[in-house]
Amino acid sequence: MPANKHKRKASSHTKGKAVKKIRSTGLVVSHPKLFFSVGLFLVGIGAYLLAFESQDNVMFGVAMLSLIVGVVTTIYANFSAPNKKIA
Repeated sequence: MPANKHKRKASSHTKGKAVKKIRSTGLVVSHPKLFFSVGLFLVGIGAYLLAFESQDNVMFGVAMLSLIVGVVTTIYANFSAPNKKIA
């Protein structure tokens, strides 16, 4: 008596169908160009504050936070933007 009685049929699993990719409905994913602009604006404000208004410790901290948040927002918006395929 064979040890493995229950064998699966080869046709029971369909491998031809591709799984559809579900896009996230987040705010940055919905409007990547807007958040790319906001990120660049924050980087610009941070650079301005760092260059001209950083004599005070508070302004230096605000400038660094603005730079970090701007860079992260810009990179995240850039990754979530739809890729254009060149035909």
